[in-house]
Amino acid sequence: MTTQYKITGICCSVLLMLGCSFRAAAQQKSGVNDTIITYGVVLGSDTLPHFYLEEVQTLATYLDQNKRDRMARLRYNVMTVWPYAIAAAKILNDVDVEMMKADGRRDRKKYLRAVESQLNAKFKDPLKNMSTTQGVILVKLINRQTGKDCYSIIKEMKGGLNARLSQTAAYFFDNNLKEQYDPYNRDREIETIVQEIESKYYYNQVPGVQIRKMKTK
Repeated sequence: MTTQYKITGICCSVLLMLGCSFRAAAQQKSGVNDTIITYGVVLGSDTLPHFYLEEVQTLATYLDQNKRDRMARLRYNVMTVWPYAIAAAKILNDVDVEMMKADGRRDRKKYLRAVESQLNAKFKDPLKNMSTTQGVILVKLINRQTGKDCYSIIKEMKGGLNARLSQTAAYFFDNNLKEQYDPYNRDREIETIVQEIESKYYYNQVPGVQIRKMKTK
């Protein structure tokens, strides 16, 4: 037997002796607390431990409750301003029809002043009592129903200066009259509530505004 084979045999013998020593030491250190008795379940040729867990009841978390509260407030605000958005869309449609019949600039201005007077008489007080949040939602819903932002509507009816002044005032109340309604992303929760209202044919009754028709010559 060559020297190389002798060295290899000696190394293997040493490794085996060390392995046996480690196993013996581990067995000597084990005690009664090293053994856990559990139920078992046999799957094929394997036996696996089986534990019985106590029943656990899941409760609504703070975040869930907070989300429900926020949606409840949003639903209340949307349902409060929704009828005014519907009324505004109808009025603006009537105004567009009547303005097409106008013979001149003077007749248009006279008609718009009459419309503004009627709107103030019917809606000024209710709108003043709206919260800042409701005002923001109303601006969005008017855009949804008319396809026009409130800035453009004011500009058409009262001129660019009044529109800019109104926009400046709106900023102080965290509002933006140029706001565009986004039903798929930013305003998807509002859109969900609006569709719910529409599906149930729910419309609050708001005092109607009878727009006086222009006299054609």
